[in-house]
Amino acid sequence: MAKNDKRVKVTLACEVCKRRNYITMKNKQNDRERIEMRKYCQFDRQHTLHKETR
Repeated sequence: MAKNDKRVKVTLACEVCKRRNYITMKNKQNDRERIEMRKYCQFDRQHTLHKETR
């Protein structure tokens, strides 16, 4: 049996440099749309908007 089918891994990509910096989990039932977070980008050395990629 699977651990939990409702939670899935998603990759977050920086909107400035387009690099995929973070991997996180989200609940597919509660968050249907793509998530956006302000996270630190080590390549830009500042906090930027990161969006979920597929």
